[in-house]
Amino acid sequence: MTRHLLDIDDLSAADLRAVLDAAAEAQPARVLEGRGVACLFEKPSARTRNATEMAVVQLGGHPITMRGEEVGLGVRETVEDVARTLACYHAVICARVFDHSVLERMAAVVDIPVVNLLSDRAHPCQAIADLLTLEREFGRLTGLTVAYIGDFNNVARSLGLALGLSGATIRFGCPPGYGPADPDLDQLASAAPTVHDRPEEAVKGADAVYTDVWTSMGQEAEAQERRRAFAGWTITPAVMAAASPTAVFMHCLPAHRGEEVDAAVIDGPSSRVWPQAAHRLDAARGVLRWLVGATRPRSATSPR
Repeated sequence: MTRHLLDIDDLSAADLRAVLDAAAEAQPARVLEGRGVACLFEKPSARTRNATEMAVVQLGGHPITMRGEEVGLGVRETVEDVARTLACYHAVICARVFDHSVLERMAAVVDIPVVNLLSDRAHPCQAIADLLTLEREFGRLTGLTVAYIGDFNNVARSLGLALGLSGATIRFGCPPGYGPADPDLDQLASAAPTVHDRPEEAVKGADAVYTDVWTSMGQEAEAQERRRAFAGWTITPAVMAAASPTAVFMHCLPAHRGEEVDAAVIDGPSSRVWPQAAHRLDAARGVLRWLVGATRPRSATSPR
């Protein structure tokens, strides 16, 4: 059965470990030698595009990047027809889209892997890079506590799923109306999620403090309203002081200094945002290796 990565819950715990191990290999096998990988971007991208293209190159493949307007998903052609066309030429389809259902429609009609490079619902490759960052910082994932401060969004959801598969826990600190709903908490149950109404409470004793922009792409019309709602939720040195003395700061980038995080934090000694960004390349490489079958789960559990 063809494997896809639309969100972290497409992986078992063994699958995730295999992806992380593949990502850490210093000299990865060139499993995409002579093969193409379609990289479709409906949204602008810096880290994701560079990481994905370089991962394909390091695995011996050839990335071909397309902007959404070039392809015209659902306008010039149906999503299904675009996916079928790309599958004629490529070993993998990687797509950064506005609507998560686009990825589901692609995966339903092709027999090559589809990778979510970001959707409104999930950001699995970012979550894998986050785990690599944490594991290399602390030497383990089991038992760690991550405090996520801000809007419960695609990054927060995928991060929570990844932590749950790794034996870690997550706390959410969110303004009223911007936190996880009960179904979200049910989905993330393995990460033992808790929700807090003050950032200092959420980060108390945490090993890592994570935040994201207050207004994501596609939410620009809500920017002023969100600034008002998130007033008082900036990650400051005082907030970081409530975490563990060895706590690190994480952010998926791009960052808005003076909004979700103070410059003194993101540019300070506890920040790990640049190792985090660098690990996006490792994560992409590990995902692609797992999907094309070069890695196998450590247990007898069948991959999904």
